[in-house]
Amino acid sequence: MTRTGFAIAAVLLLAACGVRAPLEPAPGAALPVAPETATRAQTADELLEGPPIARPARVDEALTRSEEREEDRFDLPPQ
Repeated sequence: MTRTGFAIAAVLLLAACGVRAPLEPAPGAALPVAPETATRAQTADELLEGPPIARPARVDEALTRSEEREEDRFDLPPQ
């Protein structure tokens, strides 16, 4: 078998590993209980999603507008 054949076989095997059904707990296991303040228990898909603070949106520019800095009496030149 050539390298190309190996590569094609590997790609086909990896493609066959895709999820075909929704996630469910293992047999005999249950999802975590709902917190006391929650109205219902979360589903498996909801548990896999991280909170927004875990992956914040990227901010490219720290300043939204240019402003002159105020005079700082402690901003002294090095001695």
